[in-house]
Amino acid sequence: MDLQEYFRRIRFSGVYEKPDLATLRTVHKLHVMNVPFENLSIHCGERNTMDLQIIYEKIVKNHRGGWCSENNLLFSWVLREMGYKYTTLGSKVFNSLKNDFNPLDSHLINLVEIDGKPYITDVSFGVSCQIWYPLEMISGKDQQQPGGVFRLQNDGEKWILEKTGRKQLVQNEAYTNSSLVDKRLTKTIYSFVLTPRGVDHFLNTSEYLQTSPESLFTQKSICSLQTPTGFRALIGWTYSEVTFNPEEDADIIAMKEVADSDIETILKEKFNIVLVNKLTPINNKAAYKL
Repeated sequence: MDLQEYFRRIRFSGVYEKPDLATLRTVHKLHVMNVPFENLSIHCGERNTMDLQIIYEKIVKNHRGGWCSENNLLFSWVLREMGYKYTTLGSKVFNSLKNDFNPLDSHLINLVEIDGKPYITDVSFGVSCQIWYPLEMISGKDQQQPGGVFRLQNDGEKWILEKTGRKQLVQNEAYTNSSLVDKRLTKTIYSFVLTPRGVDHFLNTSEYLQTSPESLFTQKSICSLQTPTGFRALIGWTYSEVTFNPEEDADIIAMKEVADSDIETILKEKFNIVLVNKLTPINNKAAYKL
């Protein structure tokens, strides 16, 4: 495993003087711009793992993306190699269908301390709730990012991440009422406590998420990548390009269906992903929105 090879993967010059906030912001943004959030392995007859060496081979050498426990575990290695003081945490994702947090720590994130100040890094949530830059851990502070205003709320031992976005303008009327279009302006994303977590904490959850019929990830094939103007996503056969337009307080959404014969091309041209095994797309009902 080589840090400079990771830097080339995310298109970072690799030149930095110290583990400071400016460098962290740059690396964080470049990761989400170049490494997709995706669960395609599950739908290619493959398995996701918590083995860092295998994750490195997948994301850095084979130019794949990954889901949170892959991307953020890899990012924890990057933080360590770059000299940052960090702690890995587990978070519970908010389920909009149940209107409650899921019971499992299904989402891995990293807390980074710089000059005595804590920040949350998360390079793998995807779509409209993906932060581009680390968030200051200041309760109630509005933090403007390209995707909207993010804020962390402290409730005793628990921290809650939420986001206020913009109205969604769907260009193709056939998709106006799509279940993928999120019409909520303010949404709860996940909650977490500050208990340090090791890889072992996520092993059973990782197995559940890729095998249970109750899991979002077995019900939808997902690939999402941030772009300089917004993000793009392929969910099942539905391809979406979202353009952030904060000047008009709106996000512009272009959606279309992709034929099975064109999936491979879309993955290559839009996400720079080439799969070894054939993907079987799926888009069943589940609590997931752009």
